[in-house]
Amino acid sequence: MKLIFYILAFMGGVFLAVQAGFNAQITRSTKQPLIAVVATAITSGVLGMILLRIQGSHCNTKISFPWYLWPLGGIFSLLGLSAYFYTIPKIGISKMIAFGLMGQLLFSVIASHFGWFNLPEAPINTRKIVGILSLLLAVILLNYQK
Repeated sequence: MKLIFYILAFMGGVFLAVQAGFNAQITRSTKQPLIAVVATAITSGVLGMILLRIQGSHCNTKISFPWYLWPLGGIFSLLGLSAYFYTIPKIGISKMIAFGLMGQLLFSVIASHFGWFNLPEAPINTRKIVGILSLLLAVILLNYQK
């Protein structure tokens, strides 16, 4: 049953790489990664509202979380997407994805180890260290040019 979640996570990565490629074209044309971020945010917001509207009565979510969570996701999305869209035309999409994935993996392992963001703790162990080193080796191999 978990297989569907692994497939969804994989497809999410594919979709983000496709999105990064399209938005890098906007950045290249405008010389401004923030325009690509705004295009992404507007499109995501409009489509999200349409989907919430379609859900109608099936969406009975009570909004009860700290006020500061509203902007924080958007702030980090702006920073991350801007960095992606700025670097893709400079270093290429495969390098950006490889280094971006490395950053995500390292941060997520550390955040999981300490239980940040009220998520379950998952201590760093030898297997995770080997996994991180393996990914680091993959990033080096993917980006090594003679």
